[in-house]
Amino acid sequence: MPTLYIGGRLFDGERSLDNHGLLEEGGRIKRIAPAGEFAGYSGPRVDTSGGTVLPGLIDCHIHSLLGAEGNPGLVQDRLTPAQLAVRGMEFMRATLEGGITAVRECGGKDYIEFALRDAYNAGRFLGPTMRCAGKLICMTGGHGNRTGRVADGVDDVIRAVREQVHAGSDLVKIMATGGVMTPGVNPEDAHYTAEEMRAGIAEAQRFHKTTASHAQGTEGILNAVRGGVTSIEHGIFMTDEAIGEMRTRGTWLVPTLAALVHILRGADAGDASIPPYVIEKSRRMAERHVASIKMYYEAGCKIAMGTDAGTPYNRHGDNALELEFMCDIGISPRDSLFFSTASAADLMRLSDHGRLKDGHIADLVITSGDPLSDIRMAARKENHRMVVKRGQIARDNRAAFDSALRVAAQ
Repeated sequence: MPTLYIGGRLFDGERSLDNHGLLEEGGRIKRIAPAGEFAGYSGPRVDTSGGTVLPGLIDCHIHSLLGAEGNPGLVQDRLTPAQLAVRGMEFMRATLEGGITAVRECGGKDYIEFALRDAYNAGRFLGPTMRCAGKLICMTGGHGNRTGRVADGVDDVIRAVREQVHAGSDLVKIMATGGVMTPGVNPEDAHYTAEEMRAGIAEAQRFHKTTASHAQGTEGILNAVRGGVTSIEHGIFMTDEAIGEMRTRGTWLVPTLAALVHILRGADAGDASIPPYVIEKSRRMAERHVASIKMYYEAGCKIAMGTDAGTPYNRHGDNALELEFMCDIGISPRDSLFFSTASAADLMRLSDHGRLKDGHIADLVITSGDPLSDIRMAARKENHRMVVKRGQIARDNRAAFDSALRVAAQ
């Protein structure tokens, strides 16, 4: 049976629509039209007055099996595959209830996350639409070697890509540089050579896969971009040269501001479980990260929202806070919403997600207020009235708002 969402504002992923209604039927958007055209509608309806209907938010960088502990890799190592799978389902349910209706999994463990993806995407359980990279590909001793596919040299990198394709990966992730969470590596160092990066990316493209590259240092960013990578993850040591080449090639940046924000908040709170080397690298890079993202944004280049959820204190279900972090550094509310809906869907090749359009999947977040005026309405899940996945209610928080209105009226 169709359901009409009407009374408030719509943000369709690119622009706002006032005095419009959205009719959902069978898990898809049947029609968006001026409110007057629904005057004769007598079926079920959701009153969105005083609120905003958004496309479901999309997180382009998560780790579904990591639990956001101070040292999440260590905790993961102690769990059985069955425990990881159950925990992953709990995390993905929290993610959905936090307003994130699609995710790009950028490195799991032993393909356990594929079972989650297949169950959610087939509709067997209610969860976010998932795209998975499988095993990230890294050099010997490189960032991510704990769970990744270690490969050295052009031939072995190509073989590693083929293994991910054979396993059923939706995208291929190649580690261009060192990173924060791996001991003994420097985030500024390029790990793979330009030739290795180019070969791995070309092999993924040959099998119609998009590519993502963990790339923090400048040389590694340039190696990945010149190799034709689809998206740069993190992009901490961006330069004008890198930005120019990314703009020319149409490369996306997935900033993941939340990752360092949460590590440093945990460190400042005195959490001794975060390894000291993680804190040291995070403090050293935090200001440079913000400066790079601002440079990239001001250059008008392509950005898609991502959080690195699962890293220390970067909890599944709180992903939408990334929108607030983006606005904190000068990104406009409209653009943070666009990066988290339409642009993110484009990066993930989800052609019928990320925008409120006739025929698209009915993934919706109904917020209180207007996120274009106050991004916290979208970024903080306590301000979400409802989350809808393929027309099904995933979270209904309307009673809390009704109670607040009653109290205010007394």
